[in-house]
Amino acid sequence: MLFLVPNRAKGTTLKNLRVCFPDLGETEITRLAKASLSNTASTAMEMGKSWLLPLDKTFSLITETEGLEEFHAAVAENQGIILLAPHLSNWEIFGMYACQGIDTTFMYQPPKLPALDRLLQRTRSRGGIRLAPTDRKGVALLLKALQAGELVGVLPDQVPNEEGGLFADFFGEQALTMTLVSKLVARSNARVFCGFTKRLPKGKGFRLIIREADQQIYSDDLAISVQGLNHTVEQCVLMAVEQYQWEYKRFRRRPDGAKFY
Repeated sequence: MLFLVPNRAKGTTLKNLRVCFPDLGETEITRLAKASLSNTASTAMEMGKSWLLPLDKTFSLITETEGLEEFHAAVAENQGIILLAPHLSNWEIFGMYACQGIDTTFMYQPPKLPALDRLLQRTRSRGGIRLAPTDRKGVALLLKALQAGELVGVLPDQVPNEEGGLFADFFGEQALTMTLVSKLVARSNARVFCGFTKRLPKGKGFRLIIREADQQIYSDDLAISVQGLNHTVEQCVLMAVEQYQWEYKRFRRRPDGAKFY
């Protein structure tokens, strides 16, 4: 229905895919767009399971894992971990599962509706996860957690404000990209990992995939580090292109100020 009926999500998805994959023909772009819209709808309808089911039932949706042991070994070093969770498949289930039993602070954007904010705080904090708002106070909480050798979680592909971002290549297109992760790395000994839950076919649950970030992210050069952040997200997206949230206006801020969407 999202593909058949004219709507903003469809238009944004098609434009993003055409720009990011210019070598693909229109038939393949259409296939990916339909699959992306379907997966985004699936994520929306899964939020009830993500937020409301008992944790053991939510965790049972993860039926396969890849890289989890290496991730836990890094956490055990107590040097601090930054976990990147891009808008790929169901990031809610990914964050809760990957961080179970670990002292964790996740940054989140408080919604404008107070009732929804209360729901998010109650559901996302299950299992002991602490939440830090996207402001200076929240950044201070993240840095304090890292310096204590704990884990912090960040959604790396949100468009920041101009003061908090640099333009960097994302699938061949310039995208305003957050500098927060790079600055946290520079002020701590933290290692950076990135992961997602890949939705399996025919309702068979999810495969959790987690890997260390591109080594560029540890560069002292801020521009190189930010580029490493985007490379890291790209590597995850390429493992499940149709499950990325292409409906998001990732390129709405342009280097020349021009309108993209």
